[in-house]
Amino acid sequence: MKEHKTDVIAGLGISLSVAFPALVYFGRDYLTPQVLAVVLLLLVWARRRTAFAGQAAHWFLAGGLVLAMLGLVSNDSLPLKLYPVVFNASLLTVFLLSLRYPPTIAERFARVRFPNPPAPVVTYTRRVTQAWCVFFAGNALIALWTTVWCPEYVWFYYNGVIAYILAGGMFGGEWLVRRRMFG
Repeated sequence: MKEHKTDVIAGLGISLSVAFPALVYFGRDYLTPQVLAVVLLLLVWARRRTAFAGQAAHWFLAGGLVLAMLGLVSNDSLPLKLYPVVFNASLLTVFLLSLRYPPTIAERFARVRFPNPPAPVVTYTRRVTQAWCVFFAGNALIALWTTVWCPEYVWFYYNGVIAYILAGGMFGGEWLVRRRMFG
């Protein structure tokens, strides 16, 4: 029963996370930033254990709590719009740390299927982790740029649509390369 409850909470957190840019953008005329900050608090609480088995949770939790508190205190949506920056920066931090302290994140996923991966797989997973680092760094910078210097609709379309398409393309492209290289 407890595992089912955890799965429901994790699913809620992921759903809120994906929908958060749309909620901020479309809800801005109906909800105060303080109400949206409470939603961000719920989102952070629900996702606290789902980001790479807790590795990004500390970074994500701290950043999310700071943004939610700033949104609550200031009643301004700017801290809430910084959520995609914190999310990407958290993942970047975890991926970078895994390069410094192996095994890398990609290798950990590979080890689920291949407990003792051969050297070419380890090298490949290191490159994949590096590629994701570049992706998360770029995504965080673009998210920051859209937050600070762009109209709200640009912020929404990038952070609520385009970033997800890019991540899906990156994931799908890596899957195709992996299939070609390793069968």
